[in-house]
Amino acid sequence: MVDAAIPTTRAARHGLIRELLAEHTISSQEQLRSILAERGIETTQATLSRDLMDLRATKVRSKEGHQIYSVPDVDGSATHEVEASHTKLARWCQELLIASDRVGNQLVLRTPVGAANLLGSAIDASRMEQVAGTIAGDDTLLIICRSDDGALQTQHHLMTLAAAGD
Repeated sequence: MVDAAIPTTRAARHGLIRELLAEHTISSQEQLRSILAERGIETTQATLSRDLMDLRATKVRSKEGHQIYSVPDVDGSATHEVEASHTKLARWCQELLIASDRVGNQLVLRTPVGAANLLGSAIDASRMEQVAGTIAGDDTLLIICRSDDGALQTQHHLMTLAAAGD
């Protein structure tokens, strides 16, 4: 993951916890505290416990049978359901992606009126490494990538997903 400036606010800590639970198989609060510390966020066990309660964290059984933490993700699905988020992204690309225009490290996607936010949310939930973030309007979605090459890869990936529905 690319290092990003992370403020020391509660909201930023919650966002990082959600991201970590999506990226890693985390089975204990101590394991989560350790990963947070690696990212520059020091927290007490009591604060982390409150954060997990605030985020409505639950322990679920992974495919391997281990108990791991999961919280509702940005799209409402569980953070550990990465495969499901990719399936949802493929479906929305097939149904909503009209056109894509790349400008340097940015992509401008066109959707039907009212659908840009839906596609943007699916892209956010899929947590593509090369995507720094999305901004959605009504029928236009801006994807900001970490590099020009990352934008090219992302555009190819999204257009391949859209074409798979033909």
